[in-house]
Amino acid sequence: MNKFERIQAALNHEEVDRVPMSLWMHLSANDINPRGLAESQVAQSRKFDFDFLKLMPFGLYCVEDWGATVEYYSTPNRPPVVVKPGIETVEDWGRLEVLPAIYGTYGKQLQYAKYVSKEVKGEIPFVQTIFSPLTVARKLAGDRLLLDMKMNPKLVMQALEVITETTINFVKANIEAGVDGFFFATQCATEELMTEEEYRAFGVPYDLKVINSYQQETFLNIAHMHGDKVMFDLVADYPVNCLNWHDRWVSPSLAEARKRTDKCLLGGIREAPYYDENNKVVRNSLLIDGTVKEIEDHVRESINAVDGKGLILGPGCVIDQETPERSLFAARRAVYPSIQTVIA
Repeated sequence: MNKFERIQAALNHEEVDRVPMSLWMHLSANDINPRGLAESQVAQSRKFDFDFLKLMPFGLYCVEDWGATVEYYSTPNRPPVVVKPGIETVEDWGRLEVLPAIYGTYGKQLQYAKYVSKEVKGEIPFVQTIFSPLTVARKLAGDRLLLDMKMNPKLVMQALEVITETTINFVKANIEAGVDGFFFATQCATEELMTEEEYRAFGVPYDLKVINSYQQETFLNIAHMHGDKVMFDLVADYPVNCLNWHDRWVSPSLAEARKRTDKCLLGGIREAPYYDENNKVVRNSLLIDGTVKEIEDHVRESINAVDGKGLILGPGCVIDQETPERSLFAARRAVYPSIQTVIA
């Protein structure tokens, strides 16, 4: 099987020659350099023979063009941060305008997609990372968004329409650039942040507008649910064909999720540290300091949880940039059923 055939088979719950896998991390040393970021990520994907490539634009690319001030460090494991939000008063929501996808920070991520497409089109499926409109709104305003939703819901919804149309512009431009799908990330569909009723009002309608703009145009369409206490069943009903969340440390597990949805599951590899009952770190991520055998057993355990069907192996979110290569190779080795022994 080639990578496209393997991913398509997993999406359809068909037999695969080996369970497809991809791991992704931010490459923050190259965040502001579209060509450098593309070259680094393509090289990494080829080195570890990943079955698809998730584009890794920095997580704040969607706010700078609306006035947020972002500070860049261009250093591994030190991502850009917002030093001045784009929304500082409730009235600011009414000042947002629909943006094209061809200039500013959005335009840089489009360039990034074009560079990757030139390198891997037809060889490795690749998906662009986009954020739900409500997630963009929170990145623009911080947690004042939650108050503004209550104080002036109409104005916030007006802004969400603007963000939605801008995101759709970006989606269409990425399809023209050759992407094979989208990684649609919501960081707000969690009961730790808001109620399901609130998300149905301020999240779902705009999410669906964005997803419906591409779901018949691309073949690998992933919904990512970020955080704990995610609204899994709500997002699982979205018109996507693959679901991703932190399955190794929040509910549901892969096995539980298989009982609740027949969509392809993307996960099985824990990217986060381990905590005790007091939320104190007791161990780093398995990918950071686990042995080869521990990592291989971890991966095979996930494969066995769903009998290797309808599964793409990957992390619940980004892995640490300092993950040693031996861990990436160990995870990759684990999907080959012919390998029975490991190197200690």
